Amino acid sequence: MATFTFWTAIVVVILTVIALVKRIETRFVLLAAGLFLCVISLNPMSALNQFVKSMTNSGLIQSICSAMGFAFLVGYTKADMHLVQLLTRPMKALGIFLIPACTIVTAIINAAIPSAAGCAAAVATTLLPVMIRAGISPAGAGAAILAGTYGSCYNPGIPHIVMISEMAGIQPMEFIISHSLMYAIMIAIGAALVTVVELLLKDHKTSGSAEGFEGMGEKLEKINLLWAAAPLVPLVILLLGNTCVPALKMGVAHAMLIGVIYTMIVTLCNPQKAIPEFFNGAGKGYGNVLGIIIAAGVFAGGLREAGLVDALIEALKNVGDFARIGGGGGVFLMAILTGSGDAATFAFNEAVTPHAPELGMTISNLGNTALVSAQLGRTMSPVAGVVILISGLCKVNPLELVKRTAIPMIVCWLAVMIFF
Repeated sequence: MATFTFWTAIVVVILTVIALVKRIETRFVLLAAGLFLCVISLNPMSALNQFVKSMTNSGLIQSICSAMGFAFLVGYTKADMHLVQLLTRPMKALGIFLIPACTIVTAIINAAIPSAAGCAAAVATTLLPVMIRAGISPAGAGAAILAGTYGSCYNPGIPHIVMISEMAGIQPMEFIISHSLMYAIMIAIGAALVTVVELLLKDHKTSGSAEGFEGMGEKLEKINLLWAAAPLVPLVILLLGNTCVPALKMGVAHAMLIGVIYTMIVTLCNPQKAIPEFFNGAGKGYGNVLGIIIAAGVFAGGLREAGLVDALIEALKNVGDFARIGGGGGVFLMAILTGSGDAATFAFNEAVTPHAPELGMTISNLGNTALVSAQLGRTMSPVAGVVILISGLCKVNPLELVKRTAIPMIVCWLAVMIFF
């Protein structure tokens, strides 16, 4: 029976990957696969127990829902547009250096607006016309923005960081600080290599006509610095609290709520509309983000019941240092194929990352490897939502963007595997 269960589970995993690549609803696929694995392992209650455990995880709920609620409020008040235009207005005279500058600015804004698609939409409507008028091709301009959309690694509210830091027994901001140099180097490598690729493709020698892009985005007559600061308030509080001002040390949810209060005060928005917008975002965070975490937990529980997790841990132990490369490589490939690394990353971190000490690694480092691998893989996937969004704004084929980000992302991933 054990042999039958094990090999059936292998087939289920393969079918699960195929279903995710075909973009069948992620939560449905993971829940169905996890429940089936528990049933054939003669312990269906394990799936239900895992579901209940994941849906009531207070640390994840507080951090993710508050961060999503704050993001929705910032978008509702248009404070995010003030930040975007504050950072982008001085860039018009940079010439060829617009390419790396746009990548870096996008990464900075992505730290405050953690959704890759939301950040890209906010940034692209302002930067695309600027870059195209400077003689950069639409595809080159879009790729420069796309290459900066893994700056969300600096946001303590993104679910992967919350999940990994909870496993490691540290605060999300402590996790970010410990890996911050790596993130900065990845962004710098990405910005530099995207620039090189675009120079080779002569993306900087187009006509400079921005016809068709002039009306993009909302143009602000005057930037309000207090509004522009709003998206950064929680990040600043958490950074100071975890470094030089211990009196400000607090949880992610607390910092996000202070950000909500600050934003409502400086924007003088209607609280009867702003508060529902916050809770709307919090609800979306639970349904869309925590929903995937819950489903991935059930799937990982099924893998454990079927004996696949123990077998995988033993296999990774035998390959020593290659365990990290194997885990990161699998998540990286899944992110490229599916356009989203969330399902693979959550499942990997749920099933394998807690066993990191047995593999000679820390939970923080192994979990971070999966996180970064997924971010880089998604950034070079032609079916990723953010790639399709930016290609639509640029009016080019998604493959034109991927052609410019693939080599930089592969080099970044190799650097992570070899040096970090």
